[in-house]
Amino acid sequence: MSQAGEPFRAGELVERFGGELVGVDPSRSLVRLATLERAAANELSFLASRRYAAAARSTGAGVVIVSRELADNLPASVGRLVVGDPYGYYARVSGWLAGRGAQPVRPAGIHPAAHVDPAASIHPSASIGAGCVIEADARIAAGVVLGAQVFIGSGASVGAGTIVHPRVVVYHACSIGQRCIVHAGTVIGADGFGFAPDAAGWTKIAQLGRVVVGDDVEIGANCAIDRGAIDDTVISDGCKLDNLIQIGHNVRIGAHTAIAGCVGIAGSAVIGSRCMIGGGAGILGHLTVCDGAVISAMSLVTRSVREPGLHTGVFPLMGNLQWEHAAAALKQLPRLRDRVRALERDAAAGRHSAHTSDDDARPSS
Repeated sequence: MSQAGEPFRAGELVERFGGELVGVDPSRSLVRLATLERAAANELSFLASRRYAAAARSTGAGVVIVSRELADNLPASVGRLVVGDPYGYYARVSGWLAGRGAQPVRPAGIHPAAHVDPAASIHPSASIGAGCVIEADARIAAGVVLGAQVFIGSGASVGAGTIVHPRVVVYHACSIGQRCIVHAGTVIGADGFGFAPDAAGWTKIAQLGRVVVGDDVEIGANCAIDRGAIDDTVISDGCKLDNLIQIGHNVRIGAHTAIAGCVGIAGSAVIGSRCMIGGGAGILGHLTVCDGAVISAMSLVTRSVREPGLHTGVFPLMGNLQWEHAAAALKQLPRLRDRVRALERDAAAGRHSAHTSDDDARPSS
């Protein structure tokens, strides 16, 4: 359940985001978003899938965001805000409510406990938290919020309206675009994993590239995005990264790709636009994943993916339908093995019987 903020009218949602109110007065006062199971009469909820129909039938919410197709799953006493895409509508409402006070607002200015190099450029509207370190020639644009103990290296830049949560490290020369969100503990621009074997062991390869993060990107907590060896590592506009993701040097990720937690992408892989990569998946280095590809959770990509759509597996990766058939056949292997053994026994018994019959048919000497 979200934190309560300033009350808002049901009709205010329609005025801002569209939709049709059914069975509820537009002046109905609501205080926050809540789940179907926990919502009270002064709270807003949403129903976006038939999987939650049982919870919807017993909800106590005052108003539920719902499609016309799912509206009949709600009690007659519950108001309906009928829209075409309930989940997308809920996302927009959540952002609006966050801007109305559910999220703390940090004042502009530099905290006395921050250390800012005189050669850094800080916009007056930016908010620099306690313990931040901003090195020479770094550029912090208008409306940026840096939480406590953020480090911004020399020559790095953070674009307008971006929020960087506590203990994020942005190494030298790296760039973060506008309106991004970077969650706590993430490291952007550490050296990529580059070593050349020699007689003495390993010689480090200097990592001379940067990390370039586009606009409207969200990066989860404790991610590691390595700088390029020669060219830059690039996270394009609109990408969404979950927690605990490792992105190797020189990786390029296309616009609006979403990556779930604990994914590892090895160096120089190229991921297309509007891809979805499930949690725990691994992608080997120097491979290409085409636009619109979907990689199932825990899959291991060992060769380039050339066709969009869902791909699943560990070894080898294959089209999802092919994998489903193979998985179904795999489940049948014990039964098939028993059938083969029974057939072999019957065949052996048949051969023995035929041999015995031949012996019986021979004339005696």
